[in-house]
Amino acid sequence: MSDFEEQRKKVEELKQRILEQKRKKAGVAVAEDDEKKKAEEAARFEAEQARQRAEEEARRAAEEARRKEEEQARALEEQRKREEEERRKKEEEQRRQEEEQRRKQEEEARRTLEEEAHRKEEEAKKVQEEATRRKLEEEARKKVEEARKKAEEIEQRRAEYEKKMKQELERQQKEYEEQRKQLERERTQLEEGRRKLEERLRTLQAEQQKVEQERKELQTAKSSTAGEIKKQAYAQVVRQAWVDGEVSEEEASILKALRSALEINDETHANIEQEIQLEIYLQAIVNGWKEGSITPEDSEKLDLLREKLHISAEEHLRLEKQVRRDILKQKS
Repeated sequence: MSDFEEQRKKVEELKQRILEQKRKKAGVAVAEDDEKKKAEEAARFEAEQARQRAEEEARRAAEEARRKEEEQARALEEQRKREEEERRKKEEEQRRQEEEQRRKQEEEARRTLEEEAHRKEEEAKKVQEEATRRKLEEEARKKVEEARKKAEEIEQRRAEYEKKMKQELERQQKEYEEQRKQLERERTQLEEGRRKLEERLRTLQAEQQKVEQERKELQTAKSSTAGEIKKQAYAQVVRQAWVDGEVSEEEASILKALRSALEINDETHANIEQEIQLEIYLQAIVNGWKEGSITPEDSEKLDLLREKLHISAEEHLRLEKQVRRDILKQKS
C-alpha cells in the first residue's frame, strides 16, 4: 500500500507541474495558443499515461502487498495450527496423565474399599461365629440342666419305687411269717407250704437283687458317657410307665417329651421299649408258673398282657419254655 501512495504522489506532482506551466503560458500571445493546446494535449496525454502507469504500478503494488499479506496470513495460520496442535497434544498428554492418575486413584480407592469390606466381612463373620458359639453353649447348658432335672426326677421315682418294693418285701415277709405259723399248725401241708414260701422268698430276693442291680447300674451310669446316662435314665422311665402292662396317653406324652429332651431317637426308643416289654412279660410268666403250674386265670391274664405288649406267639412259647426249664432246675 505504501508504493501505491508514492505513485499517487508522483501523479499529483506531475499535474502540478503541468498546471504551473499552463499558468506561465497564460500571458503568451494568441499565436502560441495552438502550441499551448498541443502542449496541453501532450501534457494531458503524458499525464494520462503517467496516471495509468501509476495506477498500474499501484495495482501491482497492491497485489504484491495483498499477496504478502496472504502469505503472512497463511504463515500465521500455519503457526496458529502448529501452536493449536501442540496445545492439543499438551492437553491430551495432560488429560491422559490426569486420566491415568484418576484411574490409579480409583484403583487404589477400590482396593482400599475391597480390603475394608473384606476386613468388615471377617469381623462380622467372627462376631456371628462368636454369637453362634454362645448360643450353642447356652442351648447345651439348658439341655444339660434339663437332663439333670430329669435325672433327679428319675432318681426320685427310683427312690419311691425302692420304698414301695421295701414295703412290699415287708408285707410279703409278714405273709411268709403267717404262712410259716400256719404250716406249723397244718403238718400235712408243711412240705408243700415250705416249698412255696421258699420259692416266693427266692422271687423276692431276686427282685431285691434286681432292684439293687438297677441301683448299681444307675450309679455306674452316672460315671459313664452322657449318651449312656440318657439311655439308662430313659429306660428307667419307660420301665416305670410299662410296670402295669400298658402306657396311658399322658405317660406316652411324657415319654415323647423326655425323648426330645434326652435326644433319644426312635430306633433306640423302640429297642428299649421292646426289651422292657419282654422283661415285664417274662416276669409275668415267672409269677404265673411260680406254683409249678399255671391256672386258667393266669393264662388269660398272660394272653391279655401279650396282646397289650404285642408279644408274638413264638416269643411267648420261647419265654414260657425258658421259665419252665428254670423252675425244673430249681426243683432238682
